[in-house]
Amino acid sequence: MRLLSFLTDIERAIEAEDPAPLGGSWENVRTINYHQGVARLTLAARVGPRKESRGTILLQGFALADGTTCLKAFLSWKPGNRESVHAVYEKPDLNWSSEARAIGSAWLNGALEAAESEVHAPLAVSA
Repeated sequence: MRLLSFLTDIERAIEAEDPAPLGGSWENVRTINYHQGVARLTLAARVGPRKESRGTILLQGFALADGTTCLKAFLSWKPGNRESVHAVYEKPDLNWSSEARAIGSAWLNGALEAAESEVHAPLAVSA
């Protein structure tokens, strides 16, 4: 399984595309369980003394019946409860780095949309 290297490639792609999130720096946490075939990247931005959670990327690796590998990336963002799933199937011409960049870019786009929806969310009015 390519869990750690693929997760690292996604993390680097996100950091390259947005080196200063919210004007601060990335402070991410990785957890990997090879026995279960899962890895998690929890993304947060450090802005001054505060740390703001931005979301998570969860990878799960599968061995398919034909012996090839499939990695599923479950993307989620904070604020909000938005999620997305991306599957990467092993093929002879597959470029793993390119797939990692695409997933990193998809996560960043979702993070921007989640932040915008939070800013434009209507305020609750109590009676």
